Amino acid sequence: MDSKVIEAAELTVSFKSKKGHIHDAVKDISISLLPGETLAVVGGSGSGKTTLLRALAGLVKPQKGSVILFGKDISLLSLDELAKLRQKCGYVQQDPYGAIPPGLTALEAVSEPALIAGLDMGRDEIRKRATELLESLGLKDERILRSRAVVLSGGQRQRVQIARALMLSPEILLCDEPTSMQDASTRGEVIDILAKHVASGTAMIFVTHDLLLAGRAAKRIMVMKEGLLCEEGTSEKILNNPDDSYTTKLISSVPSLAKLTA
Repeated sequence: MDSKVIEAAELTVSFKSKKGHIHDAVKDISISLLPGETLAVVGGSGSGKTTLLRALAGLVKPQKGSVILFGKDISLLSLDELAKLRQKCGYVQQDPYGAIPPGLTALEAVSEPALIAGLDMGRDEIRKRATELLESLGLKDERILRSRAVVLSGGQRQRVQIARALMLSPEILLCDEPTSMQDASTRGEVIDILAKHVASGTAMIFVTHDLLLAGRAAKRIMVMKEGLLCEEGTSEKILNNPDDSYTTKLISSVPSLAKLTA
């Protein structure tokens, strides 16, 4: 029996410019992920990382290819069926400012997915789980838990968004630059928290522009440029012996990595 959490084959996502030109944001990309496995997708701005993640979540429709999520072709699902399937996915958007309902407190924002999903949990139990998730991400101050999203810092909102994505104990995490607004001390802590969930069986796709973070978060890395796959392999192989000149350029932009490969 095929136990893949997600499998995408030859995905192509195109957009039309204002001048009518067709641009392939993602071109012929294939992905396969098992439970408890992490894939890091790395590339610079405009490489197609975010579009790929949105296509995998069913948020944009590919012009070509297929996405099989938990054994189901998402293109064949109704909106209700897709919404129900997405409850098994935790999605962390790149921009935390627009990802959290501004009128909710941090605690309410994390609790909301469980209430919407109608889980068989009492409100006290939901609140307890939400509090534990926020505390695991370093948000322990009662004042922060009761603060509305609009008064939180970008880094705090990002951690609230991660806790919100974890609320339903997802089987796959789709994370778009989930540590971009964290300082050096909390960045590693966030990755460690995500790694604990992966260790318990959750699959994760970790999108980043930073190869150093990719190597810490995942054992397998895919490098993208202008919508195309440059190369894919183990983190050790990609970081220490890349095949593509673009990957070498990315490595050279990170001083600590450049020293290792010099």
